[in-house]
Amino acid sequence: MLLRPSKLNLFKIQMPTQINCAVLLAGGSGARMQGTVDDKILALINGQPTLSYSLKAFTECDLIHHICIVYRDAAQKEQLAATLAPAIEQAIIWVQGGNKRQDSVHNGLQALPLETSCTLIHDCARPLISAKLIRELIETTRSDGAACLAHPVSDTVKRIPAAGQLQQTELEDLQRDRLWAMETPQAFRHSDILKAYQHVTDKGLQITDDCAAAATIGIKTTLIHNTDPNPKITTAADLEYISWLLSTD
Repeated sequence: MLLRPSKLNLFKIQMPTQINCAVLLAGGSGARMQGTVDDKILALINGQPTLSYSLKAFTECDLIHHICIVYRDAAQKEQLAATLAPAIEQAIIWVQGGNKRQDSVHNGLQALPLETSCTLIHDCARPLISAKLIRELIETTRSDGAACLAHPVSDTVKRIPAAGQLQQTELEDLQRDRLWAMETPQAFRHSDILKAYQHVTDKGLQITDDCAAAATIGIKTTLIHNTDPNPKITTAADLEYISWLLSTD
């Protein structure tokens, strides 16, 4: 049975003092899945499309008022819409993505209401996000301006002189207690992150996550140590792992 989240809180709250929005990224190519599934965002995990888990978490959080889903193309949008409950489909803001993740995020941000206070940006390939963590991100962003889920790196990490230089190479030690692996959602004051992505676009910069975009205009981020599993689906093995995590929850 398809997960059917309750109606968005846009209909529950008449005049919110702070408007919080979410940009859900669903248009990734999934090239590293090596053809095991046609679309990892639509792949079934314990009988549910991957997208449904993230959508359920955001609609269950009573602080979220608008959700924007960024899709790859018209064919994918049609498939994504078919997974949503009719009760919430009209409340979704649909936006087509760009060639790169940063272009897709920028498109999504521009589609949100101008009066938005806080925006969370989430990769739907991380289906284990919870409404509790979404709330914590929003509350932290209210006070600190930017917040991101992250976890400390436990492996020993080495840096090499140049990408691909693997044979008899020099290994540089990195101070492990200063290394953190970034997750999503990443949350920001809306006007700040919109300005940051406009700056990235105007300058032709290349960034890999939203905190990096924010840093280009001097925005500092508060890290929230996430002790809950929040893996990203990258390969077919990740689907099995997440399925197991959900079955043991």
